[in-house]
Amino acid sequence: MIRRLLLWLPFALGAVLFAAFWAGLHHPDDHVIASKMVGQALPDFETRTAMQGQGAPRAAQFHGGKPRLLNVFASWCVPCAQEGQMLMRLKAAGAQIDGVAVHDTQADLARFLAENGNPYASVGLDIDGRAQMALGSTGVPETFVVDGQGRIVHQQIGAVTEADMPTLLAKLGIRP
Repeated sequence: MIRRLLLWLPFALGAVLFAAFWAGLHHPDDHVIASKMVGQALPDFETRTAMQGQGAPRAAQFHGGKPRLLNVFASWCVPCAQEGQMLMRLKAAGAQIDGVAVHDTQADLARFLAENGNPYASVGLDIDGRAQMALGSTGVPETFVVDGQGRIVHQQIGAVTEADMPTLLAKLGIRP
C-alpha cells in the first residue's frame, strides 16, 4: 500500500504544480502601472517637421487654453494602424490631435497616413527616440491628453479602442 502511494506521489505532486501554473497563466493579477507623467507639465520635446506645410509639434502649442491629444506612434506599428480609425473619429468629434512618429522616415510616414488617414494637426519625426523618452513614453502607441495649460491629465498606453472613447472625449471636454 505504501509502495503504491509512493509510486503515485510524484504524479500527484506534478498535477498540483501544473494546475497552479495553469491557473496563474489564465488568471494573472491585473496590475495597472500608473504613469508618473499624469499631473505633470508636458516636458519640452523636439521633433523634425514631417509633413510639408505643417510644423512639428512643440510643447508650447499645448498652452493655448484648449485640451489636446498628443499621439506617439510609428508607421511600422500594427496597433498604431489599428487605432487610426479611432483617432479619425476623435478628430471628427472636435479633438485637436498632434503626432510624434518614432523611429520613422518621411516616406514611410506619408505612406502610413495615406493608408490609415491623417488625424493630425501637426506631425513631428522623432528619428532617434529622444522626444519619446522626454515624454516618458515606453512604447507605441501612446496617447496623452494635455489640458489647456500644458499639463498631462491622462496617458493612454496602447492603442485607442472603442472602450477608451468616452474617457478621452470627457478628458477633452467634448460631448459625444
